[in-house]
Amino acid sequence: MNFLEMMRLEAHGPDTFVASGPDYPWGGLYGGQIVAQALRAAGETVDAGFEVHSLHAYFIRMGDSTQPIRFEVDRIRNGRSFVTRSVVARQPNGAILNLSASFQLRPESPKDYEQLPIPDVPGPGAEGNTSWTDVFERRDAERGDSLRIWMRICEDLQDADPLLQACALAYLSDDLPCESVMIRHPSFKGFESEEDMLWNASLDHAIWFHRPVRADEFQLHSFECRSLIGSHGMALGSIFDRQGQLVATVSQEVLIREKRV
Repeated sequence: MNFLEMMRLEAHGPDTFVASGPDYPWGGLYGGQIVAQALRAAGETVDAGFEVHSLHAYFIRMGDSTQPIRFEVDRIRNGRSFVTRSVVARQPNGAILNLSASFQLRPESPKDYEQLPIPDVPGPGAEGNTSWTDVFERRDAERGDSLRIWMRICEDLQDADPLLQACALAYLSDDLPCESVMIRHPSFKGFESEEDMLWNASLDHAIWFHRPVRADEFQLHSFECRSLIGSHGMALGSIFDRQGQLVATVSQEVLIREKRV
């Protein structure tokens, strides 16, 4: 199943949509997929001219790829400049995601006054794709205390509307936060190591969209662990386009536990 197929939502009554997801290597569903689909569902209830500027999501249960996902949208507020939506994603075992999204009438001023500079790292090379899926490419730029990875959706999204581009960025944005926290844990042995006894899960996820983006072109995802206290880790990320512009800021809280033997 490719990205565009995941984004095809079927209407099931007023403000209710149904979608599905593919099988993933670890079982369950990928959080970025559910966030992207929930954002798409919210956007289906918003008038033209409004663009998403932020979302906040809580992961409640692991999704099941063998079951459809039902997205129920609540129209919290329709304002002249801002629109707010709440989305609950459900499967037969209950809610799996709760998302709030805010949309703003296209910004009044396009001026940039200040932004974080893009890290000084090599651009994406032609070799070395480290992605675990055919949906996106992932090319390492720098690995250390921070992860700096070039990423893009594989499909051509040139004709896609701004909402779909934002959904694609949301899909990508969930790939690195857990990894950026895990590599800072003193007991971490490596994702492929049989000795590693750590289990992790995403708790919540937030994105602030600063400007429109082409998610099928490479962006630099720069993530670092800001805190790791007890079983809770916090990842903060900045996403830049090839021109060095900051296009989004991402935060995620991660749960880390010792695996049960």
